[in-house]
Amino acid sequence: MTRPDSARRAVERLADPVVALDEDRRVTYRNDAASDRFDVRVGDALSETFPAAAVDRLREHCERASRRGEPVSVRVALEDDHAVRIHPDGDELTLAFQPVDPPSDASDASNDAPSDPTAEPAAGTPSGARTDGSTTTLSELSAGDLVASTDVAAEFELKERAINEAPVGITIASAESDDEPLVYINEAFEELTGYPAEEVLGRNCRFLQGEETDPEAVERMSAAIDAEEPVSVELRNYRRDGEAFWNKVDIAPVRGDDGEVTHFVGFQTDVTERKRAERAARRRAEELEFLLERIEGLLGDVTSAVVEADTRAEIEAAVCRRLADSDPYELAWVGERDVGRGAVQPRESATAATDATDAADAPTPDPDAEVVDAALRTGELRVSADGHAAAIPLDAEDAEYGVLVVQATRPDAFDERERVVLRSLGRAIASAINARETRRILVADSVVETELSFRDPDLSFVAVSRETGAELTYRGSVHREDGSLVSLFAVSGADGERVVKAAEDCEDVAGATLVAEQDGASLVEFDLPADAVVSTVSGHGGKTQSISAADGEGRMVVEFPESADVRSLVDDLQSRYDGTELLALRHRERPAKTKQEFIASLSDELTDRQLTALQKAYVGGFFEWPRPVTGEDLASSMGISRSTFHEHLRAAQRKLCAEFFDGR
Repeated sequence: MTRPDSARRAVERLADPVVALDEDRRVTYRNDAASDRFDVRVGDALSETFPAAAVDRLREHCERASRRGEPVSVRVALEDDHAVRIHPDGDELTLAFQPVDPPSDASDASNDAPSDPTAEPAAGTPSGARTDGSTTTLSELSAGDLVASTDVAAEFELKERAINEAPVGITIASAESDDEPLVYINEAFEELTGYPAEEVLGRNCRFLQGEETDPEAVERMSAAIDAEEPVSVELRNYRRDGEAFWNKVDIAPVRGDDGEVTHFVGFQTDVTERKRAERAARRRAEELEFLLERIEGLLGDVTSAVVEADTRAEIEAAVCRRLADSDPYELAWVGERDVGRGAVQPRESATAATDATDAADAPTPDPDAEVVDAALRTGELRVSADGHAAAIPLDAEDAEYGVLVVQATRPDAFDERERVVLRSLGRAIASAINARETRRILVADSVVETELSFRDPDLSFVAVSRETGAELTYRGSVHREDGSLVSLFAVSGADGERVVKAAEDCEDVAGATLVAEQDGASLVEFDLPADAVVSTVSGHGGKTQSISAADGEGRMVVEFPESADVRSLVDDLQSRYDGTELLALRHRERPAKTKQEFIASLSDELTDRQLTALQKAYVGGFFEWPRPVTGEDLASSMGISRSTFHEHLRAAQRKLCAEFFDGR
């Protein structure tokens, strides 16, 4: 028998009362003597058990024992006077009661003196029992035995409660019986597995195993138990309702006083969530490794080919060749929507065929395929119903550059990881084409000048001109980092504040500011979204030359390179703004302006006095800070007044800015 069991039984056999209290001073344990003598029940409060006068003294000394952390004694009057020994254990207490009256004359005749509660029992007589088998009184136990018994009882109660309330499943299996049957389970084990104690006790714990339980983990457990050694494993177990869960099982042998293993204690923890997290992390790592390899290979090669290409056609041809040569693809082609025909026209294509026989059977582009239309219509990557083809729209900065279509040899080629690569590839190709088209318009000698008319009030400059009667003239825009736009308009024919108020009422204007107002003319700043009409034009490769609006009608002139797809811009604007019309398409030469020509043009605009004022200000350091020279000094060097000098300087600066901003 273990020490706690022996101590508990010894306390239960005591003829004198023993009571255990919790931190709220309610009874958590009483032996038979306490139940008989005081009618004590588990759960009773101290005040419900003893008379009020005794309760006050007991409560006072209970608090004292708790504060000191050591036993205290007190004498209280119950039916008879009792000496009470109070033993603290944290916030819990054990009370041992002993009558203090001397024994009657019928007691042991050989004992002439009053009973001594600390007297040792006769030699050979164990504490808590007489030689004739009757129960032992508390007065016949030694002080050491009493303290040990009550302390052990309290310790046992605490440990038993801790085990029952532990957040992990705890089992105890007998090592002295065949097949290690369970002799104890705690409440957490019942909650973890769904099995009640009556269905578990007496059985080996292997009933938790099932078809997906790892036999190697089971073998490791069995080998450790046979060798009487600790073991820790993780394996799939099954609850009573059949639900699988991952169980971390720790088993340790428990040895008796003789060193022999008497029991095995097991700790069982549900680690299902951790296992799921580990599997998810492994999947993410595998996906990341795949993407890195794919990006370094396919995307890296295609990007290199795109960077090296000089024209849009070269970009598209390089992309198709590289994709067609990449497993598992057998065909790649780029097509562009023909607005006039209402269909997609292939521009470049390549197949994986390497000889004449293969070439005869090689797949060909199918521009009428539903997946192609779906990609262009939604602006998103789409995979065909049979899984063999994917279409990736080529869009950049609101400009559409067609669609890239790849066809695979197997239907499972376009999983989510491959789609991530293809989306990145589509963005890279579209950005490269956009950069080439933008550069081409900047250096093109021959341009297409397109004039458009707008009447849709959703356009702020149209709505403001209609509302206020003002005439608006576009002066340029500045792009912010978030893609939004700040556009400047010169205003005439209406009060500037009225124009600002009318602009703020427009849905496409985030804010409006009156920058300057003089002589009936104003400069107003419009805060526009990223999809403003100027940005749309730029996304299609065009350059806004001018915008004007009066009486509810707006006019825009846009320059495109000779080979640009002007029709796609017109269709885009007509679909977004009602009443949009294409007024004119004019082909003209735009010779490049050299630095010398720029200087000559500016010099022609400046008067001698303006050019001199500008040159003296620049050379003299007038534009630096702090200024080494003043305007008065420069005016004196020119033999003119200070105000006249500043008038010439401002005029020169205005012409310089006009040549730079309007001449681009």
